[in-house]
Amino acid sequence: MQKYDIIVVGAGHAGCEAAAAGANLGSRVLLITMNMLNMAQMSCNPSMGGIAKGQIVREIDALGGYSGIVTDKTMIQFRMLNRSKGPAMWSPRAQNDRVLFSVEWRSMLEQTKNVDFWQDSVLGIVVKNGRIAGVKTGLGIEFKCKAVVLANGTFLNGLIHIGEKQFSGGRMGDGSSKNLTENLTDLGFLASRMKTGTPVRVDGRSLNFKKMEEQPGDTIPGKFSYTNTPLLRTQRSCWLTYTSGQVHDILRTGFDRSPMFSGRIKGRGPRYCPSIEDKIDRFASKERHQLFIEPEGWDTVEYYVNGFSSSLPEEVQFKALRLVKGFEKAKFFRPGYAIEYDYFPPDQLNFSLETRLVENLYFAGQINGTTGYEEAAAQGLMAGINAHLKLHNEKEFILKRSDAYIGVLIDDLINKGTEEPYRMFTSRAEYRILLRQDNADQRLTKLSRSIGLASKERSETVEKKYRKVDGFLKYLKEYSIQPAQISSLLSENKTNQLQQKQKASLLLLRPQVTLKELIAHISDIQIFAGDNDLLEDDIIEEVELIIKYESYIGKEQELVDKLANLENYELSGEFDYAKLESLSHEAREKLNRVKPRTIGQASRISGVSPADLSVLIVHLGR
Repeated sequence: MQKYDIIVVGAGHAGCEAAAAGANLGSRVLLITMNMLNMAQMSCNPSMGGIAKGQIVREIDALGGYSGIVTDKTMIQFRMLNRSKGPAMWSPRAQNDRVLFSVEWRSMLEQTKNVDFWQDSVLGIVVKNGRIAGVKTGLGIEFKCKAVVLANGTFLNGLIHIGEKQFSGGRMGDGSSKNLTENLTDLGFLASRMKTGTPVRVDGRSLNFKKMEEQPGDTIPGKFSYTNTPLLRTQRSCWLTYTSGQVHDILRTGFDRSPMFSGRIKGRGPRYCPSIEDKIDRFASKERHQLFIEPEGWDTVEYYVNGFSSSLPEEVQFKALRLVKGFEKAKFFRPGYAIEYDYFPPDQLNFSLETRLVENLYFAGQINGTTGYEEAAAQGLMAGINAHLKLHNEKEFILKRSDAYIGVLIDDLINKGTEEPYRMFTSRAEYRILLRQDNADQRLTKLSRSIGLASKERSETVEKKYRKVDGFLKYLKEYSIQPAQISSLLSENKTNQLQQKQKASLLLLRPQVTLKELIAHISDIQIFAGDNDLLEDDIIEEVELIIKYESYIGKEQELVDKLANLENYELSGEFDYAKLESLSHEAREKLNRVKPRTIGQASRISGVSPADLSVLIVHLGR
């Protein structure tokens, strides 16, 4: 039996990115999954991206991951969310063809050198002298390896709930993973339970879309990948409808049989994606809730009812949903359900996502308490990278909070842990003006290239793009516009006329004036842009954002630089904080558990106060 460098357990979004990253860096990878037909399965909604999640997908792509490419190739709709707000909030979102998404992921992995596949369950890991030596499978095979990435999703002792019914499963139609949790807890890991859920699926032929509000994609759809992926030419619409008081009353008739309210479900559910019964219980005064009706693909009649996640008895779900406008004659493919599963609190990990208890063992995805394809894929990518680097005695690859949303995600998980499914939001990132969706390539591709993941071609493309951006910025800061040149545009846009000539960059500070309009109205700018190949949408958008938000970007970068001093105060991983009696009891306990590497990391641990930080700094001075 061949010995592998890295074995990845689980072929969800985390596992697939981990396998791709490790293999593309040069490691021999074995990807083990219980069902090869469901690789990178969209178990819940058929979409990628969204608020903050879209930024993560772009970051994965900039680093050399596959999620953005697969998303672009299987999109059926694209929308840039939050356009009415500042660019730090803009978030790309795609509706995808569920089946094609999985097929495309498998195809890309099959074309990736160094990746092998095995269909089986993993019952446990093999550890020798505190270090990974292999895995044991359900077929009784022991595969030897140097590192393991566990990306088990919701499969660890997964239990599905529908009303008073419950049965074993990692998702509907798939079995759960047995024995692995017990194997890990026997090694000293702490495990707990979480819960998530999914809505009913319906037959679109039975819906009356005339009673709903159409939600079309963007007129000019964008994409996620910085590579040359195809542009979306046609799109499918989503639809919006609402629940009502009558719908809520029907749902309440099933509360006595709800596994959530009866206590049969022990795990905590996602705060920001609650079930419909949880919504009407927690927000009893609200008369209605939004339901987004989303197509599952190009050539299917199946629709996903976003907003109607439920574990109530199926007859209650169906009866209530038929009272929603447009659903009067609805036919159902399957009910919504809740799923409980094991996870391992992430404060048991290092920043590389390697476990502290077992060397060369990495956790990625929902096993760490996160929710969402994007969060899982990001962790898988980082775990795959770091497993490879560790095996080749290279420095671990860690992204700071000021580098990427991925850095925020992992920093939050390690420092704060989580007792409920963790979901990324723009509000979690204190440097979100720097971490925009448009500049992920500028922030991250050079870093990825330095470890050998991003290709030379990709790196050169980014360098070429930002040479163009810098050249255009320089020109606009130097070019002066005469009042007569711009008078008609300013009148049209209802903004004050120029009294004297003004630099183009200063004129662009007005919210009423866009760079595309300047290019169209000022022949000199149009000629310069055309001659220098600057008329691409991404170049124009990047230049305009930098000009309009330059002062905000500068202030935020200044803050990053000041706070970086805290990150430079290093702490010993061996120090016993119990000896520092000047620290609060809680701080001593949490510092000993987390073992922060710097004062900056210690400052972000829940329960460590500014007074505790002062004690640490004084101790370092001594």
